[in-house]
Amino acid sequence: MSSTDVTEAGSAQEIQRIATTPDWYEPYKISQAIKAGGLIHVSGQAGFDEQGRTVSDDFLAQGRQAFANVERVLAEAGSSLADVVKVGIFVTDMAADLAHVITLREEFLSEPYPADTLLEVSSLAQPEWRIEVEVTALAR
Repeated sequence: MSSTDVTEAGSAQEIQRIATTPDWYEPYKISQAIKAGGLIHVSGQAGFDEQGRTVSDDFLAQGRQAFANVERVLAEAGSSLADVVKVGIFVTDMAADLAHVITLREEFLSEPYPADTLLEVSSLAQPEWRIEVEVTALAR
């Protein structure tokens, strides 16, 4: 983790960059997560492994890996999926995969379920990706 002091309206606020090893986002100049103001903001995670390879063409396999990646980043920040308060899920085919999204929510999230935004997008960063997940969690 690295941190930076940012001054806003006369008060200092610490912003910490959260990264795992390997940091698969570093080449793109993106933080895997930022911890600030009592929250952890995790960048979108897709279905890729630690070597950056897409795990499968299967939606559920990609979704499970995306949530595992989110979990890994949260753990690096000292948090967990139980601390998630907001989820953003981006899919490339809502009609085909909505039921799978509900399955993933049941597998990885628990009551009280976090606030959630689900969007269909025309594509994600890699053409084979079918789902991307971002979260905001409480910092512990």
